[in-house]
Amino acid sequence: SIWASVVLLRGQVALAASRKATNTSARASLRRRNSYLGSSEHRDMAWRRLIGRGSAGARTPQGALRALSAAPASADLTRNIGISAHIDSGKTTLTERILYYTGRINNIHDVRGKDGVGAKMDSMDLEREKGITIQSAATHCSWNENHINIIDTPGHVDFTIEVERALRVLDGGVLVLCGVSGVQSQSLTVDRQMKRYDVPRVAFVNKLDRAGANPDKVVEQLREQMALHACAVQMPIGLSENHEGVVDLVKRVAYTFKGVKGEEVEETDVPSSLVDEVEERRNTLIEAVADVDDSLAELYLEGEDITAEALTEAIGRATKAREFVPVFMGSAFKNKGVQPLLDGVVSYLPAPTAREGVHALDLENDEAPVPIECDSNAPLLALAFKLEESRFGQLTYVRIYQGTLKKGDYIQNVRTRSRTKVPRVVRMHADDMEEIEAASAGDVVAIFGVECASMDSFVSGEKRGESSRLAMASMYVPRPVISLAVAPKKGAPPNVVDAFGNALQRFTREDPTLRVHVDQESKQTIISGMGELHLDVYVERMRREYKVEVDVGEPQVNYREAITRKATFDYLHKKQTGGSGQYAKIIGYIEPSDEDDFEFVNECVGTNVPSEFIPSVEKGCRDAIAKGDLVGFPVEGLRVVLQDGAAHAVDSSDQAFRAAALYAVKKAIGEAGAKVLEPVMALEVSAPTEFQGDIMGSINQRRGMITNNATDGAQSVINADVPLAQLFGYSTDIRSQTQGKGEFTMEYKTHTSVMPDQQAELVKEFQARRAEESK
Repeated sequence: SIWASVVLLRGQVALAASRKATNTSARASLRRRNSYLGSSEHRDMAWRRLIGRGSAGARTPQGALRALSAAPASADLTRNIGISAHIDSGKTTLTERILYYTGRINNIHDVRGKDGVGAKMDSMDLEREKGITIQSAATHCSWNENHINIIDTPGHVDFTIEVERALRVLDGGVLVLCGVSGVQSQSLTVDRQMKRYDVPRVAFVNKLDRAGANPDKVVEQLREQMALHACAVQMPIGLSENHEGVVDLVKRVAYTFKGVKGEEVEETDVPSSLVDEVEERRNTLIEAVADVDDSLAELYLEGEDITAEALTEAIGRATKAREFVPVFMGSAFKNKGVQPLLDGVVSYLPAPTAREGVHALDLENDEAPVPIECDSNAPLLALAFKLEESRFGQLTYVRIYQGTLKKGDYIQNVRTRSRTKVPRVVRMHADDMEEIEAASAGDVVAIFGVECASMDSFVSGEKRGESSRLAMASMYVPRPVISLAVAPKKGAPPNVVDAFGNALQRFTREDPTLRVHVDQESKQTIISGMGELHLDVYVERMRREYKVEVDVGEPQVNYREAITRKATFDYLHKKQTGGSGQYAKIIGYIEPSDEDDFEFVNECVGTNVPSEFIPSVEKGCRDAIAKGDLVGFPVEGLRVVLQDGAAHAVDSSDQAFRAAALYAVKKAIGEAGAKVLEPVMALEVSAPTEFQGDIMGSINQRRGMITNNATDGAQSVINADVPLAQLFGYSTDIRSQTQGKGEFTMEYKTHTSVMPDQQAELVKEFQARRAEESK
């Protein structure tokens, strides 16, 4: 039996007093897992199999479960999920409990590292110091014989690219919501990201142990603010300090969580005082699911008794079809509701084989979509979605969509056509890794020693020159909104300057939202990102990881320039310096475009402008808009139409037409009513109601426009659109205005025109700066 094997193993080691607590915890862990590992015969076989392999981790029941969770599963028994939410909603706390209850870690640690260890998924010192997740972290575990790959993502808007890339490759999501605050600004951002990539999700209303928790309000917000067809599949047993557990509305049973860390799940009948309410809520759930599932609707209309099995299957179908969102409840911090949530992940979220609408792009057929299936025997197709530098070199996280990736295989980068041998394949557990021989379709793993960029696709490269030209679609990358001038401290030795360059090169490879360029006039190195915290983190990482002390300039807002009306151009570029000269003439017009990006249209008829010079004209136009003449920022929303021109048989060249387009468009922009655009942020402030007036007054002083003001008891939530330039230092102001009780979040919303007096001031400052730099 299992316990006979345990006794035998324990006889092989010294029974030191310090080990008693560990062994007790291991026995409790195995007891709580027995019901999820199948029959006793299955558990005996699994245990003996692990011992027979001589697994180093199989010396205790806890170690055996860790080894079990690392074992590969078929794609049908795999779930790839991301845990996402607004900052401080309890994502990492929830992940820590999931890892503990599935046997991946031996103990539960504090997210902020107050116990000297910190949460497993927050492995960076900065994350533990600030108490927030900065980088997404991957892990894996086993639950009810299913293999679950998990990515824990940041909740702060400055690191939203981590959520973006995780949801791009995952099959399901867990949207965590605070039971008190409900739907918040970053909750809405995550919702948009999940919808962008058609990711089915379940919701978890967390923190029901806190005063003011109201899960019904949160479910209503999911429906109204996110337009989701959401309904609770559980109801809480008590709230705030009386929160004891949850009732499963599907099975009509109650769950309470016993033991020191909630590891013992006790299933009982529904308390008699809640029976009527449970039946009423269950009928509401059935009606909600029947609205989107024909099979259940048929049973419901015929008056059939809806069994737990039928309701479970219907919820699963509707959730996978992204027509329904089941809502779970609990308190991760108080160790309540986590195990039933895991059951819901397995029952309601799709396996890779059940994910619909997955397709690749055929690069040899104008990127036509090609449906792909999660088949381990098909040709390899994998997507690199995250890069990290490690002590072993570049670590590349990949999602395998079809085929099998083996250690020692040759793979080909579809973008660069380079062919590389895979030296190592590993499964990640936060900053730890487990080397494996192979991974199959549907899995999420990491590989070493493969140079690539984020969002590169890989195919089999075993036969040189015969690789597929299929590639997976990339992801949405938001543009930066704030910039800083950075440089090593004056007098830094050459090795520090080199380290500074290496750090920036590494960070930009890892993070697509971090941009670096050298200003051609000031010769300063400029880094651009999603917010002050985003850039501060990278400056601090340079100091800690590369020992580079950095001088940081004042934050700079990323303005844009645009035109307000149509303007024509008729420009001749003619230059003679002896020998063949330069000759190019172009005629056309520019006009505002509805699109933010640049648009070039060639309406030339005939050969007045030879076709081989058209690409050079477009390049010249792009040169012209790279830096506007008003404030030195790029021009956007511009459409250039080329109508006619002229060329010379000898003197015309690519260089001549590129120069002609540059000067022509520059001149036309000056005649088209150029204006300056500034980034506007969607600001959300949460604070006690007593400070509401001061906060609204402060927002008005910052040229903000209040869009919503909601009061819930003693707490107020104020939403406003505020120019980014007015928000520097706002964190200090909000703390002083609310006696440290207020908090705010912001995210980029759009670029809008600045006021005329502000534009005049910006133009004046730019001209003065340019005159100073030209001296």
